[in-house]
Amino acid sequence: MRCAYCGCVQSRVVDSRQNEEGTSIRRRRECENCGRRFTTYERVELVPLMIVKKDQTREAFDVEKLRSSIVKSCEKRTVSLGKIDALVREIEQKLNSMGESEIPSKVVGELVMDGLKTLDEVAYVRFASVYRQFRDIQTFRDELNKLLADFDKGTADGNDAAR
Repeated sequence: MRCAYCGCVQSRVVDSRQNEEGTSIRRRRECENCGRRFTTYERVELVPLMIVKKDQTREAFDVEKLRSSIVKSCEKRTVSLGKIDALVREIEQKLNSMGESEIPSKVVGELVMDGLKTLDEVAYVRFASVYRQFRDIQTFRDELNKLLADFDKGTADGNDAAR
């Protein structure tokens, strides 16, 4: 690491600490030439994710766009921002762990739907109505019937995940 003051490439690490989220490491360094101290940060560099849309166009993955769509689905519901942020982090982590540089938008949409199904049923239906482009009341009813069947199955298994 080059010294911020004299440009020397010889320095030693005096102290290292991980940030609160565990996403980066702060290092205090001391230049072996001038003796001055400076701070550097180390973090994992991820390959930028590209989302392949239905029309085959590509756009960079935008975590804020993902968050805002989930927030909009949860509007006027009792879902805390902390739970929404946790869902966004979980989805982002799953996308990064796939090891792909291009991910179909369908995959992102299904991850959101799965997360919202356990977070809040109304938010799930709101998101599904836009994502699946409900054209009529029958499509809406079919989706509600699937949700109710999943709920009944979870209750019958003793796994009340929907609550």
